[in-house]
Amino acid sequence: MTTEQLILAALLLAYFIFHSLTASLWMKQRVAHRHPQWMPYYRLTFNGVATLLIAPLFFYVLLNPGQLVWAWQGVWFYLVNGLAVLAVIGFIRSLKAYDMAEFWGTRQLAEHTTDVKDLESFQLSPFHRFVRHPWYFFLLVIIWTRDLYATQLVVYVMITLYLAVGSWLEEKKLAQYHGEVYEDYRKRVPGLVPLPWKYLSEKEARELLDAHYGLESKLHSSD
Repeated sequence: MTTEQLILAALLLAYFIFHSLTASLWMKQRVAHRHPQWMPYYRLTFNGVATLLIAPLFFYVLLNPGQLVWAWQGVWFYLVNGLAVLAVIGFIRSLKAYDMAEFWGTRQLAEHTTDVKDLESFQLSPFHRFVRHPWYFFLLVIIWTRDLYATQLVVYVMITLYLAVGSWLEEKKLAQYHGEVYEDYRKRVPGLVPLPWKYLSEKEARELLDAHYGLESKLHSSD
């Protein structure tokens, strides 16, 4: 690795640590305790700051890809790009399963909520029956189906490591939010990469939710 790539990896590590810290339940609880009037703005500010901090690194990598390490060729080029297109389509379709107003923070601001927990209850979309973190999976497919340049390779490795660690941290928070139902779900569905032998059928997903909530409406339709 070059000096520039080492610096980039260090900056990404610092960003990921900051991102995880500010997203943590511990930080939210501290802010809510000391400055409850700030909580309606917390998620919106979190997203804005995260975007502003990552933008310079993104453009640096875009403008300084480094030497070519690997290029997909022949039938593999069409195969991996087909997978990337499917991942993009899957990501777009998955948006229906999320409360995007809450994700961006506009709902918290509109409702002036001071609660540190997510407003959205536990739900299972068709994608969540096969992998606990569909967005992370789609992102991994997209980045690892690109031609690899030296600088981008550093970034992709850092992102992959962060998604592995970050998903583990996120699930600790989700377990506190949703309790036993999430622990049960986590035992039965893989985290980042779907496994053919480990998933929930639509019936099993409905039974899981009914056993804990008795609310079938929390199972999203595949339509």
